[in-house]
Amino acid sequence: MSNSSSPRPLAVLVGVQLPGVSDTEHAADLAELGRLVHTLGYEVAATLSQRRDRLAAGTVLGSGKLAELARLTGGRGIVPSGAKGRKSKARERWEAEAEEVEAQEAEAQETGAEADEEIADDDELPEEALEAEASEEPPAERPTVVVVDHELSPSQLSNLERATGAQVYDRTGVIVDIFHRHARSREAKMQVEIARLNYLAPRLRESTGSRERQQGRGSGDSAVELDRRKIRDRLAELREGLAAIQHDQENRRYARRDQLRVALVGYTNAGKSSLMRALTGSEVLVADQLFATLDTTVRALQPETRPRVLISDTVGFIQKLPHDLVASFRSTLDEALEASLLLYVVDGSDPTWESQLEVTRSVLREIGAQSVPSRLLFNKADRLAPEAREALLQRHPEALVLSAHAPEDVAALRQTIIEFFERSMVEAELVIPYARQARIGEVYEHARVLSEAYDETGRRLKVRALPAAMARLTRAFQT
Repeated sequence: MSNSSSPRPLAVLVGVQLPGVSDTEHAADLAELGRLVHTLGYEVAATLSQRRDRLAAGTVLGSGKLAELARLTGGRGIVPSGAKGRKSKARERWEAEAEEVEAQEAEAQETGAEADEEIADDDELPEEALEAEASEEPPAERPTVVVVDHELSPSQLSNLERATGAQVYDRTGVIVDIFHRHARSREAKMQVEIARLNYLAPRLRESTGSRERQQGRGSGDSAVELDRRKIRDRLAELREGLAAIQHDQENRRYARRDQLRVALVGYTNAGKSSLMRALTGSEVLVADQLFATLDTTVRALQPETRPRVLISDTVGFIQKLPHDLVASFRSTLDEALEASLLLYVVDGSDPTWESQLEVTRSVLREIGAQSVPSRLLFNKADRLAPEAREALLQRHPEALVLSAHAPEDVAALRQTIIEFFERSMVEAELVIPYARQARIGEVYEHARVLSEAYDETGRRLKVRALPAAMARLTRAFQT
């Protein structure tokens, strides 16, 4: 990514509005694609959009729009044929002679046009115009990247690159590249590399040029086949390493099974990290960009409660999130699956919040987390007008409208979390024999002690805890 002192390279966004997609939804998709491209380090120079019944099989766009796109990037606007047919010597000689004649005619026309221009310049142009023409600035920098708001086939990517003369990304490629740049932990890097290799493997034919089979017919695999074999080997290695990491994570989650767990879920850039920092006091990264954080963070709710409440922040979702990334981040999303409470964080100031909420719910349905108890949070209330805030509450009266930067809102959310777990807790009396006083810490870790007394049998504690934790503690201290 370029630094702030040098200009960002330019990109053109391309979108096709398909049937069933409203103007508002289409505009929101392109605006989001622009934010993705900006996160990747490019400046959006132009946006091209076209209504079509379906994507053009070869080049996504129709011929007219393709020519318009090529004018922006400096391409030819057509896809030159990559195949070279067999020609007879006579035809090759005839074509060569025809090309030579055409070249001579073009040169003659060009010479005549230049002479006409010189005469016109001498006779008609004033001296000031000649000076202005001499000092004319070179043309502005052309966009070098085209980004299409759809997932493209390898042939579509190749055809667009040949027609525009620019590097072409599809939406999936942009998201995968952003994930690749933002991965920090070893687990996240391995997860992203798996998704990236799955994305690149079928596109090797276009990206490897015209490397031929190794010396001689049938003497070995083609370069592309060798590359794909390397990718398969690397994927097997990554999956093995990731399985070991995920096994350790499962052990840690199992150790937390009796603790109160809350997971923040939602669209990317909805403010989950800001809420995480406000609720737990942790120094998690907060940045106004898409997919700023990819790693799951688990911290205790502050000020601490008894029993402790753990808050986890999960990877953000986005429209058309590639399935390979959903699959790769399955272990991260398991935090949501195994939570006691899900907090759906929605940017209430975004006009497309409804579709963003549906994306979150759709992904969670995909992993089977739709049955986990949840609360809806409309974040960024500091950006809302009073009437907009009221409209949100009318649509969702059970929701909380808050700002992660308002201490009173965060305190209200904290109380909501505590009350949720309080409603599920049961009371009981535990008798801790004097011989087992060393294990008293287990009680304070998993239950709230309401009162305590001593008698000849041991310490008597009146406690509140979740039913599963209470049953385990009761079994642990039975005499």
